[in-house]
Amino acid sequence: MKLYAPKYYKKFHCIADRCEHSCCIGWEIDIDRDTFEKYKALKHEYASSITDSISAEGTPHFCLTKDDRCPHLDERGLCNIITNVGEDYLCDICREHPRFYNYTSVAEVGIGMSCPEAARIILSSSDDAEIVEIGEVDVAPDSIDFDGRAERSEIYAILQNTAYDYSTALDKIYRKYSIEAGEDNRWLEILDSLEYLDPDHKALLMNYSSSCRPEGADEFLKRFLSYLLYRHCTEAFDADDFCDRLSFCLFCERLFASLLCSEGAESLREIATLASIISEEIEYSEENTLALLQ
Repeated sequence: MKLYAPKYYKKFHCIADRCEHSCCIGWEIDIDRDTFEKYKALKHEYASSITDSISAEGTPHFCLTKDDRCPHLDERGLCNIITNVGEDYLCDICREHPRFYNYTSVAEVGIGMSCPEAARIILSSSDDAEIVEIGEVDVAPDSIDFDGRAERSEIYAILQNTAYDYSTALDKIYRKYSIEAGEDNRWLEILDSLEYLDPDHKALLMNYSSSCRPEGADEFLKRFLSYLLYRHCTEAFDADDFCDRLSFCLFCERLFASLLCSEGAESLREIATLASIISEEIEYSEENTLALLQ
């Protein structure tokens, strides 16, 4: 099956120890079964350091240190598994993050904005809606009749139409799919009920207001929305499901706009940090995403 990605995808490379928000801190790291077996069979002086750091209860996973760091993250912010035995011994999550995949009649791969470097690349790329073929994968096509990719392309066409300013394009999308922003109080109730990785992020997201729209940030907002559409709307199984997913994306865009206003973010780094927080707290939690979708 053919594999596609946004044109900016190949710009991404992990910046490792230069990252200001390491994905090796604060996340439980599950180990896929094949890699777990490789660790048990490894003949290397570092092998016991790996196996001794794994809990096999439930899904095998690394036991984080008391400060929530991966036990193989050194003081420089580098991975001791890579340093000692090579990248081939990374588990699937560590090797793939922040990549995600969508499967329909084709396969698509993207980079998730919880990674600050990915967020900076996405928000600074003018080709945010350009999807290109990058290879093939050995996966069977999905049999769903509904074509979420085609619907997504129609929205991209509206967003990329130079005859419309961003506000007009958004209005056309809301009206085309009969979506309403809803009452702010209801959204705030849901945000208040979510589980957060960082308590400070809850206070930040509670600044949500559908009336807050920052000046001069339309390109960043458009690129953020294009990313959300690519990630969340592609695998919709029917028109109603597509609208639910689109409504979720539009809420996240409004939330992003609210944070840009409340925090006065202007530089790419500041703006990308806020996008990463939304992604980390909402997109990377199935429970939080589901609460907002429903």
